[in-house]
Amino acid sequence: MGKTVTAEATQTTVIQKIVFPPSTALDAAALYVDTGEAITLRPPPKDPSVRKSNDVLVSLTQAGGDAHLEDFLSRRSIVVRAGNRISLASMFNAFPASYWRRWTTVDSITLRVRTSGEGSLLLMKSNARGTLQLLESHRLEGTTETVTEISLAPFGDGGWLWFDLVAGESDLVLEEAAWTAETPPVERPRVMIQMTTMDKPDYCVGNLQRLGAEPEVLELVDQILIVDQGRKKVADEDGFTEAAAALGGRLRIIDQSNIGGSGGFARGMYEALEEDYDYVLLMDDDVEVETESLPRMVAMAQLAKKPTIIGGLMYDLYNRSMLHTLGEGINPWRFFWNNAHETMEYAHDFAASNLRQTPWLHRRFDVDYNAWWMCLIPTAVIREVGLGLPVFIKWDDAEFGVRAKEHGFPTVTMPGTGVWHVSWVDKDDTVGWQAYFHARNRVVAALLHSPYGQGGRVPRELFAHSVRHLLSLQYGTVALRNLAIADVLKGPEVLPTLLATRLPEIRDELKRHSDSQMVSDLDELPPPGMSKPPRRGRAFSKPPRALLAPWAMKNFVRQAFAEVGEEQVARPQAHLPHQDNAFWRISQFDSALVSNAEGTAVSWYRRDPRKLRSMLGEAALLHRRLHQEWETLSQQYRAALPDLTSPDAWGKIFAEHTSADTRY
Repeated sequence: MGKTVTAEATQTTVIQKIVFPPSTALDAAALYVDTGEAITLRPPPKDPSVRKSNDVLVSLTQAGGDAHLEDFLSRRSIVVRAGNRISLASMFNAFPASYWRRWTTVDSITLRVRTSGEGSLLLMKSNARGTLQLLESHRLEGTTETVTEISLAPFGDGGWLWFDLVAGESDLVLEEAAWTAETPPVERPRVMIQMTTMDKPDYCVGNLQRLGAEPEVLELVDQILIVDQGRKKVADEDGFTEAAAALGGRLRIIDQSNIGGSGGFARGMYEALEEDYDYVLLMDDDVEVETESLPRMVAMAQLAKKPTIIGGLMYDLYNRSMLHTLGEGINPWRFFWNNAHETMEYAHDFAASNLRQTPWLHRRFDVDYNAWWMCLIPTAVIREVGLGLPVFIKWDDAEFGVRAKEHGFPTVTMPGTGVWHVSWVDKDDTVGWQAYFHARNRVVAALLHSPYGQGGRVPRELFAHSVRHLLSLQYGTVALRNLAIADVLKGPEVLPTLLATRLPEIRDELKRHSDSQMVSDLDELPPPGMSKPPRRGRAFSKPPRALLAPWAMKNFVRQAFAEVGEEQVARPQAHLPHQDNAFWRISQFDSALVSNAEGTAVSWYRRDPRKLRSMLGEAALLHRRLHQEWETLSQQYRAALPDLTSPDAWGKIFAEHTSADTRY
């Protein structure tokens, strides 16, 4: 947090500048500008089962002009063609008033707009129900400076502010605009950006180039730290030398062994403490960053009521107008992540339904944590609660957010910020090598923070998921899940010792299971076929919900005791695309090829009754122990947490695994 200079003095602080997409990202234009029109919306229905955006839209929307590349004059300026209307009611340009009212000391906001040409400016607002209202209208002639102040008092539960521009008989140009506030003067904070990478040097160089191309943003950054844990080094990537030079001596690269994302992000926290930074912005490597996010996040952090973690949103890298989620929470009974509120939707496409057409987007969502694809953390928080857990990958970000919240430090997922990242739809990390970390680290986080005895639903649900994986012929995944529970039962002291060693051991284990072996060329495998055709020519169908339990039991008995025919051993019966790989379908085969989520390879799933029985028995014993020993384990992990996450403990790990530290 910046230190207030005096209580009486004030300054005009820029909260959020209007920004437009670069020329290479016109496919994300719907996140910056809305060329349609919407007058009002029907409030969402009372029935919570009917809340989808398309069900509540009143058809008062008509097409404006499409966004044209030549209309975007710069990152700050746009042309409104004669007779057209555009709206800045967009994720990157509307002002999220309710978030600023709730979490900061700002009680009013001022809009400052400079235009040239003739037309009108319409200042608009919404409330938490998504109802739209015209606040003011201004006539624009020649070069015009429009300044208007708005109280944030009405935005307690939700609501946005934005403005529309309407061109007259000639083009209207928005030269620049910003949302500002009168605030006490604060010292400029010291900010570090930290990226952790593993063999993705092209993404890293791309983000360095984006930052180097934005002088206004770069002025806020004191150091950009890349923790390089891969074999393909960022410093060897094409374009690196030029990108580094544009950063003006701010770049630093630490080469260290692969100790996972948690090792990389904890390194960023550690170095931020060591060099006395005020904030560290943690960021994934395989993203494309909207650089304007940084000044907005820093502004909110500086003006927050207390030290606050500020998180950025995630947009789909392959469908750039798609928002992954507006905020995430932890279900305490299941101890699993989900939407922060039941009205929130995953994967919302702003090209199909804009902000004004989507009532649920107008309420404020309070979160438990923000994933570390982009997350600004005050070092004051790190000093009090510690660094991340030494868990390699998965759950370190969620656990840190929950831990910080328990210490009184909130997390805000802030609209108007974000990165583009590969969506989870295009991944499946519940199977394969990451399954171990998903299972183990979820249990560790629950042991540390679950408010329920025996962890609520966690042990039972974990066992049920392992049974489902067995029914799905995913034996490699279950082997890793069993290993994960066994490691949890060993106690917290083993976590740091496994950082650098467990992944190679996991890969060796997966080599024993055909369902975990990826083959990129289908011609290397026998062609699928069945000597006995499906009954009445029908493919396997999903059993009725009412009969699911008896069907599953009957299917399980068949899988566990029926012998596998020689034909099924020799060749697969079918080839299933990833989206068809539901457990009720794959469990009816004895042998099948299954595509991975990325579509780059297939695995050969083979039913093995002996392996199924053995793994099921092991899983039952492990989960029974976990349930019985939960309270003792919980006490052990909670007692060990301060040491596990201390700078001293992490410092010893980094000293062992660092090979180079270079400043450019």
